Amino acid sequence: MPEVSRLTTTVSTKGQVILPKSIRQERQWEAGTRLVVENGPEGVLLKAAPNFSETRPEQVFGCLSYEGEAKSIAEMEAGVMEEARKRHARD
Repeated sequence: MPEVSRLTTTVSTKGQVILPKSIRQERQWEAGTRLVVENGPEGVLLKAAPNFSETRPEQVFGCLSYEGEAKSIAEMEAGVMEEARKRHARD
């Protein structure tokens, strides 16, 4: 289990908290970094916000357009196998 460092800081009258420089540098959190704040039974957890929102396959399925006739399952499988052979041949 990683070692937990314990540093202290103060909450300002505006509710702002200054994160110690050593932690900001270790996490590579520059000014403007978006953080997720989770309130749990053990305390408050800060994590860097993901760059992209979480999506499910059905939300993005078909977002790339294709012009031309639809491919059959056999044609798609053949294309996948051809690419796999090409990539395997490079190794």
